[in-house]
Amino acid sequence: MNSLKKHWLVFATVVIALYSCEKLMPPLPSDNELLDGPLAGLTAEQNTIFLNGDIAFNDEVFTPSNGLGPLFVATSCGACHAGDGKGHPFSTLTRYGQVDETGNDFLDVGGPQLQNHAIPGFSPETMPPGIGHSKFTPPANTGLGFLEAVTDAHLISLQDPFDLDGDGISGVVNWISLPDFVSSGDGSIAQNEKHIGRFGKKAAAFNLLHQTVNAYIQDMGITSDFVMQDLFHFNNGAFATDNIADPEVPAATVNNVVFYLQTLREPSRRNEDDLDVLAGKNIFDGLNCNGCHLSEMQTGFSPIEPLSYQVFYPYTDLLMHDMGSELDDGYTEGSALTSEWRTPPLWGLGLSEISQGGEYFLMHDGRAHSIEEAILMHGGEATQVREEFKSLSAGDKDKLILFLESL
Repeated sequence: MNSLKKHWLVFATVVIALYSCEKLMPPLPSDNELLDGPLAGLTAEQNTIFLNGDIAFNDEVFTPSNGLGPLFVATSCGACHAGDGKGHPFSTLTRYGQVDETGNDFLDVGGPQLQNHAIPGFSPETMPPGIGHSKFTPPANTGLGFLEAVTDAHLISLQDPFDLDGDGISGVVNWISLPDFVSSGDGSIAQNEKHIGRFGKKAAAFNLLHQTVNAYIQDMGITSDFVMQDLFHFNNGAFATDNIADPEVPAATVNNVVFYLQTLREPSRRNEDDLDVLAGKNIFDGLNCNGCHLSEMQTGFSPIEPLSYQVFYPYTDLLMHDMGSELDDGYTEGSALTSEWRTPPLWGLGLSEISQGGEYFLMHDGRAHSIEEAILMHGGEATQVREEFKSLSAGDKDKLILFLESL
């Protein structure tokens, strides 16, 4: 065979191989099937910071050699937020104890969180008996920067503590004390030296720095420039200090993760023009589900330009609502009552099954295994909505679920 024929044969073989691989490989998921990815409009420098934060969040796994524990719940950020989505019962957190006006004070016995794993040489914590506690399933990370950029003034304007409009809904903000490493910043509103929380099941974290630093130390036992002390081990009555020099992650890494969380894009809708989905939206509004799950909000100023003065669609009011005795776990954070929970954003709800292993685990502790189950667990301020949902025809219930799955 001459040289020319050999070259053509090699070329044809490569083309056939590439074509065959393309046919055999599954197609890439579309944007509306994913929760991760950066905001549009970031600068090249910002995209680099985003990538560094992505690596720290999703790729860095901690072991005893680089600071894990001694007490911990998970070994990485991504372990609790697969694909930046909701967590699974395996990664659910147990929360108890705080210091505030409610008297819920159990920090000397391991609060505010149970660390149920330990590195070799240490014993994991066990739950002290007779203490009110709650299970928290890790939330999705999508669109958090938009929620952070909503102004305190706007959240206060959404409150209706005395239900003056007579719709049965009386949301309030959660007033919390700030740790030393968190600065309230311009535009923050204080009341009796407390500030408005907006992240977490009880809205007990002020901003994404607060949330991230807490996650490093409480979930993974990782010290940082913001919190230099290892966790208190109440079983031993002492701090469970390891042999790794503190801080175990520098401020630069924490700040990269914070920026990553701030600049994760908002989730994209699916099937939003479908007639049944549109009918489901009308049913959602007609039931007054949007009395708590507001479809539209607007950010204020943000130093991250793509987040400034943006209208977005999270389906939350970020307020605390009394959800009734069935969801009262006897645990609180900040000024929230034990039966009060922050309205969770519904955007991205339809993708929750993917990150949760093919099954829904909804509500604050994952106790609901379908969207309908979650609706039927709404009590307190949502009792009327729940009862009206029960009276819907099967077809209308299906349309409402289709709408929620489209978010």
